Formats: sequence, C-alpha cells, structure tokens
Amino acid sequence: MLRKERYGKRLVPVVTPFKDDMSVDYEAMVKIGEILLERDNADSFILTGTTGEFFTLTIEERVKIFEVMQKAFGSRVEIIPGTGTASTIHTIELTKIAQKMGFDLVMIVAPYYTKPSQLEIINHFEKIADAVDVDIMLYNIPIFTGVNIEPESLQRLAKKKNIVAIKEEAELRPKQMSEYMLVTPEDFIIYCGDDTMVLEALAQGGDRIGGFVSGGCHLWGDKMKEMIDLFLTGKVIEAGKMQLSLMPIIRVMGQNGRTNPVCLIKGAMEMMGYPRCLPRLPLTPGTPEEMALVREKMKDLGIL
Repeated sequence: MLRKERYGKRLVPVVTPFKDDMSVDYEAMVKIGEILLERDNADSFILTGTTGEFFTLTIEERVKIFEVMQKAFGSRVEIIPGTGTASTIHTIELTKIAQKMGFDLVMIVAPYYTKPSQLEIINHFEKIADAVDVDIMLYNIPIFTGVNIEPESLQRLAKKKNIVAIKEEAELRPKQMSEYMLVTPEDFIIYCGDDTMVLEALAQGGDRIGGFVSGGCHLWGDKMKEMIDLFLTGKVIEAGKMQLSLMPIIRVMGQNGRTNPVCLIKGAMEMMGYPRCLPRLPLTPGTPEEMALVREKMKDLGIL
C-alpha cells in the first residue's frame, strides 16, 4: 500500500535544464534540486514529467537523469521517476530499469498521440503492471495526451495491486477527481496536478488527496505549503485569499498560447537565482515581452 505521508503534499516535477546546444545539463539539474530543498519548496521530486520535458528526452537521457538525481538526493528526498512513453513496450523497458535501480514508485502518463480507446488504455496499463513489481501512479493529462482515463477505466485498473495512485490534471474536468474517488478503494490515492485546484481538491477529497504535483512549486512552493497548512487547520478564508493571489502568476505562464508553462517557469526560475536552463526545441524561451509580464506578476506576489 502506498503511504502518502511518505511523499508529502508537494511533489515537484523537476525541470530538465538544457544547455545552448540542447544537451541535458545534469550539473544544473542537481543544483536546481539543491535549491528546491534549501528553500523548502518540495517534499518529493518527480523526474522526467511534463515539466521535465520527457517528450523530447531519449530513454538514455532519462535513465541518466534517474541515476544522477538518485545519487545526489536518494538519501534525502523521495524520488519518483516518470517512465511513461507513447509505447507500451518502451514504457515497460524504462519502468523495469527504474525498478532495478530501487525506486518504489513510478509515474506513468497515459499513452499519447495515438489516441487509444479506453480498452486500449486499460490494456496498456495492465500489461505494464503485470510486467513489473513496482508501484505505479497513473498520470492523466488529456490536454497533452489527447485521451482521458475515464472513471470506469480507472475502476478496473485500480484492481491491479501495484496501480496505487493517479495524478489528475483537473482543470479541464473538475468533477472527475470526485468521480475517481467514487470508483476506487479507500487506500487508492489521488494526486492533483493543477495549481489552480488545490483548495477545491482538498475540499472534494479530504484524506483521499495525497498531495499536489506542481511545477509552480519551483517558484512558490513555500506559499503552497502555507496555503495547504492554513486550509487543513481550518483557516479556509486565509487559504482562499492565498490561492487567489497565485492566480495571476499561474495564468501568465500560459500567455500567447503556451500550453506548457515550463518555458516561462524556467525564465522565472533564473530571475530567482536558479541556474540558467533552457527549454528544448521545439519549445523556446520566453520573449522579453513575456518575461517582463512574468516579472511584474512575480513582484506583485512578493517572490521577486
């Protein structure tokens, strides 16, 4: 059984920094991890998630990231490698590697681009679960994958002993999180993947909500911790005001049609003293105009 307390409330999908030549900057990634811990912005690290730009990484690069970060942080913070790919075969391959490295929990995104049916999604995850002996957190993010893990599919998948949790990107389907809770066992954990839904998720799910997967925690992880603590201690109005104060900076990360906020998050991180880290093409850094607006919102929030 997954012990949600082990991973804390703030699971940060650590950015993957790239150099000017688009190679992975492993040294900078370790420095980013150090800053996250030093500033108390994270309870756990997720590697090669969406904010980690897994979609433009090779299998070999992902494995090296697992190795480098495990060596640097394995004794200090819980690490969850993202092992999902568009291919069932490749996902099994990468998940077996993570299992052999000693990780206890992996995160696997729904298969993307192929737009599989619900039966194909079920088959994909069941084959992976049968092939490995490691706990699995499913990752549902329809805005990127083009498919949704429907509650009826999750009900079936949750019967697998090693499928123990799901990360739900909830903004587009705010009611689905509660639907997931209705069709899964009490010990099945729901993680919210949307910074705009933190308090709503806690209000819907209570103890069923394991925590929050938040790329924004690179920037405001301390505020996220304070907001969660306020809510859980009954100071709901104060927590609500804090969530509202975060909305402008969250929204500005998606300006000009940028679906993935990582490009502007990386630019904001550099303003806050993190190592310089570029996104990997085809994603590009924020323009001067975009970053000027990000800087303005960061100042308004008091984090710059």
